[in-house]
Amino acid sequence: MSYSEPPPPPPQYGAPQPPAGGAPVGTSGMAIASLVLGILGILSCGCLVFSILAIVFSRISNKDIAAGTKSGAGMAKAGFILGVVGVALGIIYWIIVIVSGNVNWTTSSS
Repeated sequence: MSYSEPPPPPPQYGAPQPPAGGAPVGTSGMAIASLVLGILGILSCGCLVFSILAIVFSRISNKDIAAGTKSGAGMAKAGFILGVVGVALGIIYWIIVIVSGNVNWTTSSS
């Protein structure tokens, strides 16, 4: 071995590894819609359509969230709960409307 020769180059490595975890998953649009519809269902308790749609959208979004392709489990759960509360308030509202519509509230003083 001679000291006049340069040392050999270091071994070459492959391309750098991508960061762990891959690309971040996005938030489920159905979960966002479920939360918004749940809020609308609470605010308009006489209209059951918003609350029912909130329940349906939260169930659909849970399938995407369980598969791991989307995130937003908290929004889906909150939308489901608000949807159930909205349905309950809507039913109570319509029962009160029906019952109070059949009662004669006029008094006569003779």
